[in-house]
Amino acid sequence: MACSSAKKRGTALPTPYRNRSATRERLVRAVGTLLAHKGFTALGVNAVAKEAGVDKVLIYRYFGGMPELLKTFAGSGEFWPSIEELTGGDTATLRQMPLSESTAIIMRNYIKGLRRRALTQEILAWEAVESNELTQILDNIREEVSMALFKELSPSLKGTDADVAAITALLAAAVNYLLIRSRTIRTFNGVDIRSEEGWKQLETAIIAVCQQCFAPRESPKKK
Repeated sequence: MACSSAKKRGTALPTPYRNRSATRERLVRAVGTLLAHKGFTALGVNAVAKEAGVDKVLIYRYFGGMPELLKTFAGSGEFWPSIEELTGGDTATLRQMPLSESTAIIMRNYIKGLRRRALTQEILAWEAVESNELTQILDNIREEVSMALFKELSPSLKGTDADVAAITALLAAAVNYLLIRSRTIRTFNGVDIRSEEGWKQLETAIIAVCQQCFAPRESPKKK
């Protein structure tokens, strides 16, 4: 009530109201920074509070603890591409496309989304060697996005005998792995995985795989 009254009078909000949003953002960013530079073993209340430059009690006050703070980070859009990003913001159109085309578009957006998230690439590298309650939270977020995407596109999944989930899992895993490897090597099997040209090669290959795997099945010919 006091907050609403202050707004109506045109007066400045008290400092706690002004700082709450900024402090939450600092804590979320601190999570990403620590994950990228030091991995999950360094991700604790004290370390996050120190990185954000705030009292650790604010983590409990604003988020209830580290698990909820990590969920907020994972769902912020800084960590993982959203359904809107993966579909190019036009899910309805993708539903009407052949599965080979819609899957190719999603995979291309997936590549672009992860390539522009250097922080996520670092976190994926740490996840490959660490497993705990916090890594599971990020896994759950990714699975939720994947399952929601499948649900959105379910009409276009009809008419194919291909195991869409398994094939797209293989493609996504290949993208993740090559992005992680690009941090330490330049070429993989002759492909420059640090260059635009190299990733265009990979995109072309993925499109070809989608066309081969998800081509509409032909109706049996009548004798």
